[in-house]
Amino acid sequence: MNLIDLTKQLIKKLAPNDLPYKHRNACLGLVFTLLILVLVPDSESIVPEPQNHDLILRANTSPFSTSTFDPLKNIDEAPVENIISTETELDEQEKIQDSRSIVEVRSGDNLSLIFDRAGLTPQDVYRVSNSGSDASILTRLYPGYKLAFTINEEKKLNELEVIISPLESYLFKLNATNKFDIAHVEREPQIIPRYKEAAIDDSLFLAAQRGGISAAVTMEIAGIFGGVVDFMLDTREGDSFNVLYEERHLDGEFIGTGAIQVAQYTNQGENYTAIRYVNLNGDVDYYNPQGESMRKAFIRNPVDFTRISSNFTLSRRHPILNTIRAHKGTDYAAPTGTPVVASGDGRVTWASRNGSFGNLVVIQHGERFETKYAHLSSYARGVRVGSRVKQGDVIGYVGSTGGATGPHLHYEFLIDGSHRNPRTVHDQLPKAESVPAEEMPRFLQQTQILLTQLNTITSAPTLAQNTLPANSRE
Repeated sequence: MNLIDLTKQLIKKLAPNDLPYKHRNACLGLVFTLLILVLVPDSESIVPEPQNHDLILRANTSPFSTSTFDPLKNIDEAPVENIISTETELDEQEKIQDSRSIVEVRSGDNLSLIFDRAGLTPQDVYRVSNSGSDASILTRLYPGYKLAFTINEEKKLNELEVIISPLESYLFKLNATNKFDIAHVEREPQIIPRYKEAAIDDSLFLAAQRGGISAAVTMEIAGIFGGVVDFMLDTREGDSFNVLYEERHLDGEFIGTGAIQVAQYTNQGENYTAIRYVNLNGDVDYYNPQGESMRKAFIRNPVDFTRISSNFTLSRRHPILNTIRAHKGTDYAAPTGTPVVASGDGRVTWASRNGSFGNLVVIQHGERFETKYAHLSSYARGVRVGSRVKQGDVIGYVGSTGGATGPHLHYEFLIDGSHRNPRTVHDQLPKAESVPAEEMPRFLQQTQILLTQLNTITSAPTLAQNTLPANSRE
């Protein structure tokens, strides 16, 4: 019998129906209250039913776990000193990171300006600059270099790292005698071979871009085959090329391309193969499989141009002076900033402003040949009078300085002091030297390995993917 039924039975006995209404309700309330006090226990006597915590925890634990996870137990048992130690270590690491600042060298910078930006004094400049012979690197800072300063809480310089590239730096470290020790740090990158190919529908550079080939590799291809193919006039739809080259990686990160090992170019049905060879003197060049040099003494085009805006002629109307004057060179129209390369090996004899030529570079190639590059927007780093350049080296950038009406390169070619047409003179020039007869066995041994690799890739794509690292064939 439940509480309500019991209450009704008691009311029938204690509060009969003949009682007045008010008296009957009062009896009903009194009886109900007494039953609650008697039958319902007080809160302190209530004992909860046991819970199966282990079941709950297992339900929230991965079936692959080797131990039961108890969050309360883990928190209670975690050593306080370990937590404090970890926080302290993190704080110390943050302090170390905060004390190291990196300043990039900008155009017009000197050591005093850079140190001042890092919050250091002229006394710091003096102490570092006079720390040893290798400190001379501080007088040869170029835009793009980075200086990393490690400064302690007392604003004292502990370390200075001059970062030339990801592979080379100079480390100045304060020693116990309050002087700086200098270490020249050089790192070796991981070399990964890459193979790529492309078909030409328009131009070499656009085809290379579609094939995921970098501008640096494309320019090297143009330089290698530039003695036998005019990439602006000779290329045809249906031409193709492939290349096996190196990529450099450091700590798993790509840092740049390396040298082309072997390349092939098909131009109007004619096949050319170029193989990299290092001779006994350490000089590097590219040769065909018979050991003949791929390069002529001069490449045809020293710039990647969009069009020839003016040819070599002895009777051109000058665009500014409106007079008939000889145009003793070829004008290559190209966007401002396009790299200009040396058309042959030689020595720089002029690298400064020159009247209507604007910014001008002149290169002497041996005793008979001379080339001129005018209207440059700027010069490449290291290009100055007396510096040696190799064929394909960047010497400046297209501009419109001097008497130019728009951005272009004015290029002149002289033989024995007389101007020649740069577009036709190359067919009259000799090729560069081929592999000497005494080195041919060595040349054939080295190049056979590269040709075998290339032939394996081009003839068996599936096998090629297994013989090169992942993503080599792209």
